[in-house]
Amino acid sequence: MRPSLLAQLDEAVRVRTDARLHRRLHVLERDSKGRSTFDGKPVIVFSSNDYLGLASHPDLAASLDRAARMHGLGSGAAHLVCGHHREHAALEEELADWTGRERALLFSSGVAANLGVMQTLLGRTGERRPGLCLQDRLNHASLIDGARATDATLRRYPHGDVAAAARMLDAQPSEPALLATDGVFSMDGDSAPLPDLAELCRAQNAILMVDDAHGLGVLGREGAGSTAEAGLSQDQVPVLMGTLGKAVGTAGAFVAGPASLIDGLVQYARSYIYSTAPPPALAAATRVAVRLLRAADDRRQILRGHIERFRRGATQLGLPLMPSDTPIQPLLLGSPERALAAAGQLEQAGLLVTAIRPPTVPAGQARLRITLSAAHTAQDIDRLLDALSVLSLPPSPPPP
Repeated sequence: MRPSLLAQLDEAVRVRTDARLHRRLHVLERDSKGRSTFDGKPVIVFSSNDYLGLASHPDLAASLDRAARMHGLGSGAAHLVCGHHREHAALEEELADWTGRERALLFSSGVAANLGVMQTLLGRTGERRPGLCLQDRLNHASLIDGARATDATLRRYPHGDVAAAARMLDAQPSEPALLATDGVFSMDGDSAPLPDLAELCRAQNAILMVDDAHGLGVLGREGAGSTAEAGLSQDQVPVLMGTLGKAVGTAGAFVAGPASLIDGLVQYARSYIYSTAPPPALAAATRVAVRLLRAADDRRQILRGHIERFRRGATQLGLPLMPSDTPIQPLLLGSPERALAAAGQLEQAGLLVTAIRPPTVPAGQARLRITLSAAHTAQDIDRLLDALSVLSLPPSPPPP
């Protein structure tokens, strides 16, 4: 008898559940004053990527409402059919200006943007060879999956190891190459060595791509991100991807770079060509968010103060803090059981902190992923530290 795919899936889920790795959905609600409930219980959220607290900014809600009344909600079609609205075009121009790039192109999500870049640069089109894709081992899953969806050779170098990346490029000197990295790593919170990677790519005639989902809005002059913080130009980082659902506070993503890249994406990025364009009203609200972000040095200063306050307190408590100077502050606990126990106790104390477990992170590296926001207060940070100081966790399992 032919085996059942659904039965196989059920068995895979059972195995994951037995290993304490099962995922389930929860319901978060936030009111107009920024208060949140999680499965109906009031919480202070330390798991959101809303790093500057813009998602609930009244100017964004007002602009979304005005634009929806004027233009309707849905775009009605893909960009290349009849869905590309003047609000989309204006937002792309503003994103390009903000990031110091020639042009920008909107995508429905960061996953779609990364997939589209990989398809375009590494896909087998005409006489082009698929080539080589180098990636940091801790890159976001969408970068890795995007490369795997092409015929390119994917090689992953140890985290932040520029010398290892150089050896991989040296081993295949005749292959066209794309080196892709996160700007800020989403689970560890540390930053990529972008100047060194840019110099390596220059010397090797490789293309450098930076996924700046967690750096955009937070780092660099006017919050222009990791590449701005590192002082790197479009020539040094020809492919820049940024998401709009984190520090920007809305939704979607974009790719910015030279006009030739953007035109190539319009021709070949299937995740762009065959997706319905985002709502024009959302693009209008995002334009307001970008203007707010560029002038949000006060919020970035508050956020830096929260990061320093938390790290100072966590160090004094002897907590297993990972090295990070960004809003992502992970506490490495090791086993899924310890991470889940910690998250459960914090939730009982009215604090929402997500337990991150394999396969999102490597085995033995389960953690609490604490994220800080300018919307937090100093009292919120102290309340979190107080709750962390009294955690009661199961013992670490013996090494295998």
